[in-house]
Amino acid sequence: MLKHTLPNHQAPLPDWEAKVATIPNRSRRFGIRDYILTLDAQRDCQEISYLFTCYEFPWDVTRSLEFALFRVFGVAKGTPLLASTGEFLQRTQKRYDDTVLILSEILENGYDSPRGQAALVRMNKQHGRFRIPNDEYVYTLSTFILEPARWIDRYGWRKVTETEKQAAFYFWTELGRRMGIRDMPESYAAFDAFNCAYEQAQFRYAPENELIAVATRNLMLSWVLPRPLFRLGAPFVHALIDDKLLQAVGLPPTPAWLQTLVRRSVRLRGQLVGLFPPRRKPHLLTRIPNRTYPEGYSISDLGAMP
Repeated sequence: MLKHTLPNHQAPLPDWEAKVATIPNRSRRFGIRDYILTLDAQRDCQEISYLFTCYEFPWDVTRSLEFALFRVFGVAKGTPLLASTGEFLQRTQKRYDDTVLILSEILENGYDSPRGQAALVRMNKQHGRFRIPNDEYVYTLSTFILEPARWIDRYGWRKVTETEKQAAFYFWTELGRRMGIRDMPESYAAFDAFNCAYEQAQFRYAPENELIAVATRNLMLSWVLPRPLFRLGAPFVHALIDDKLLQAVGLPPTPAWLQTLVRRSVRLRGQLVGLFPPRRKPHLLTRIPNRTYPEGYSISDLGAMP
């Protein structure tokens, strides 16, 4: 049934993992980066994305994609559907965990692995229940391509290389093709231009934007704070969101001094990470217990039930 039972240390690791031990200068801080630079961004996009996400920047990629989710909530024409399903408002933690696990199954195991294929089928089945405009698919895909690099270039322990950016483009557009998404931009730069133009045209306030954004922000706060302290913690989350998006989702801006403090603190964290040795083992989200599935999960569990 393709079930992960946690702890699941006996499960086979992805094929790319066998190569990690053979990487020259693996124990040096820039060893994996230098190895990635020898790979082909298109041919090796899955391996590069795996190394980038599971070894080089696991914390940063996770955080960047959490905030990428907020960007989707700024598109007012799409949020009525998101709100009407109830998933974001009533089952916020499960909706978050399901999204993370489905995408991680594909990224950590590969498109063509049994688990990757099962996750893709599950995702397409979930999306197939609704009439989602193609442009909204393309925009959401653009955030997965662009936001990790934007975040890491701002807060990471090193800059993202051009090879890694191009690999992200090839990885996610191939996933988009397998999802049936049409009319995708044909380069990383074209996705960047599309993303900026789309936000300029589509970001505007709607009540549904605010409902979903507040529910998601409160979910993030619940990981570190008790509910009575959410009001105090909210400005720290808002500090990492740009003003145009805050306006679109109806969240108040953070005072300039606090925004500076929060952003410099996250940047300092990245600088400190760069002083430590590189990771010795991959950070695999599919092997870590989470709040919805503390004992493990089957891929068929993921997503909204009919």
